[in-house]
Amino acid sequence: MNVYGPGLKCLIIVALGLVSGAAIANTGTVTQLSGTLSVLKADGSVRILSQKSEVVGGDTVNTEKNSYAQIKFSDGGLITLKPNTSLKIQQFEFKQNEPAKDSFIFALVKCGLRAVTGLVGKRGNKNAYSLDTATATIGIRGTSYGADDCKTTPCPKPDSSGNLEPGVYVSVTDGEIVVTNAAGSQHFLAGQFGAISDRNSRPRFLSTDPGLQFTPPASFILSIVTGTAANSGKTQECVVRR
Repeated sequence: MNVYGPGLKCLIIVALGLVSGAAIANTGTVTQLSGTLSVLKADGSVRILSQKSEVVGGDTVNTEKNSYAQIKFSDGGLITLKPNTSLKIQQFEFKQNEPAKDSFIFALVKCGLRAVTGLVGKRGNKNAYSLDTATATIGIRGTSYGADDCKTTPCPKPDSSGNLEPGVYVSVTDGEIVVTNAAGSQHFLAGQFGAISDRNSRPRFLSTDPGLQFTPPASFILSIVTGTAANSGKTQECVVRR
C-alpha cells in the first residue's frame, strides 16, 4: 500500500536534494593525488584518501613523504599540498546565494602549500578567508599565493648545506595577501616574497626568492593537464584507525 501521495513524494525528493546540495556546498574534493594522503576526522578516526574523496570542516589532511595532493573546494578554490604537509580545515562554509555566510578558516600545521583562492573572501566579507600559520595569519584580496612553515620543520637552503632562517615564508603569484600578527600587518603583491620570524616580529619583505617552490612529479602534472589522476579510479577510502 502506498502511504505517500504524489505531493508528499515531491516534497521529500526536494528536501533530500536540498540536504545533498548543502552538504556538497561545504566540501573539498581530492582532484589530484600522487602518493599517500590521509585525513584525521573530528571523531579521531584516520582515513586514507583517494581521488574523489571529500573533506569537510574539522578535518586535518596529511601528505606523506614524496606525496602531493590537490584539493578543490566548492567555491572554486584550489590547494596543492607539498610532501609531509599537515593542514587543518577549521571551517568551510559556502552557499552560492548567501555570501554573508561565507567562511574559510584553516591552519597550516607544518610544511607548505600553494593556493588559488575561490569565491570565499572575494564576495561578501573580505575577511571570511584566513590561513593561520606558526607566526602569522594570512588574509587574501583575491590571489594565488604560497606559504611554507620553516619554523616547525627546518627548510633546506638552496645550494647550501644549511637551512633557511626559521620562520614562515610567503610568496604571491597573483593578486595580494595581507599578513598579520601581534607586531602589525604587511601587504604583499604579485612577485613579492616575505618572511615572518615569529608572532611578535613584523612581517618583512625579502629581496630575493628564498627558493621554496616545488615541482610535483610528472605523473601529477600530467594528470592536471589531461584531466586524469595519478591515483585514478573510484573513491577508495580506508579507515586505518579509530
